[in-house]
Amino acid sequence: MIRPATVHDVARVKKITEACAAHMCAQGIYQWNAHYPSEAVFKKDVEEGSLYVFKLSDEVVGCIMCSTYKDELYNSIDWQSPEGHNLYIHRLAVHPDFQGRGIAQQLMDFAENKAIALHCHSVRLDTFSQNPRNNRFYQTRGYQKLGDVYFPKQSEHPFHCYEKVLEP
Repeated sequence: MIRPATVHDVARVKKITEACAAHMCAQGIYQWNAHYPSEAVFKKDVEEGSLYVFKLSDEVVGCIMCSTYKDELYNSIDWQSPEGHNLYIHRLAVHPDFQGRGIAQQLMDFAENKAIALHCHSVRLDTFSQNPRNNRFYQTRGYQKLGDVYFPKQSEHPFHCYEKVLEP
């Protein structure tokens, strides 16, 4: 079940992303660290109503942030669709113990359906260039890689920006 996150979910969501970070580090993928994602970022997401959680039985095991707010860092990307009404995805995470069950697919389906309901032109996101699994995941879903952005507090490596244009 996917539902809006509450302030009571923030600690669990932070633990999920910490487990994901440790899991990725064990594979040599240094995408998330002590600076990001932070508990403060998740609290802000909850306040803005943009964080959603995936519950399996009674346990929160995944999350996704989707918002129409465009980070200024994305201004350098030559997007395919018109500016002004797009959905941006950040902080998609599924606890490693629950990966491989289609939960990330369901979270992305939820976000894409939300974008359609909001009449957005597209869904936009970034993912770490050194994370081949994530890059394949988005490409398989029909996302096009359009350029790179850098998050110096996270990595010296770029993050690939992707967009999926939605049918009018």
